[in-house]
Amino acid sequence: MRITALLVLGLAAVVGKVAFAESKASLQTVPHVDLTRYVGRWYEIARYPTRFEKDCASDVTATYTQLPGGKIEVLNECRKADGQTKRSKGTARVVDKRTNAKLKVTFFWPFSGNYWIIDLAPDYSYAVVGEPDRKYLWILSRSSQLTESVYGQIVTRVRELGYDPSLLMKTTQSAPAHLAGTRTN
Repeated sequence: MRITALLVLGLAAVVGKVAFAESKASLQTVPHVDLTRYVGRWYEIARYPTRFEKDCASDVTATYTQLPGGKIEVLNECRKADGQTKRSKGTARVVDKRTNAKLKVTFFWPFSGNYWIIDLAPDYSYAVVGEPDRKYLWILSRSSQLTESVYGQIVTRVRELGYDPSLLMKTTQSAPAHLAGTRTN
């Protein structure tokens, strides 16, 4: 009886691991991204903790600018605890031209990372960016604040996509939403 129970538990663990691995392998992006609408300034609403943003205390933004030849300039900025602004500049290139939803971003050549747009408001007011291993996740908005209702819908969606919402850190934005929502290209 005890051996049977152990075998059943072991089999359940293996099946669970396989199912989890399959769900991780099948991360879906949005069907299409209009890059001319996507470029501009985005405010980080929440993120998974990352080593490259560890000194960002608040006011995290990403500004995307279309470059000749199809690449996109990426300018990430944040306010550090001492009040100074930290800036990181890189480039992104589309790797799935059918959808424009999968990009590779490079800040330090030759290294690049996946930037997959996995959720996007129809009016491009918010976007959710992740990558297939689900180690990174960002919730972005055109304004510095999201309503709790919209944020809750996004959290539900990322959970459905296999992310753990309990790992999200909300980002402090000091600019009021009515002033911060202006789009810059």
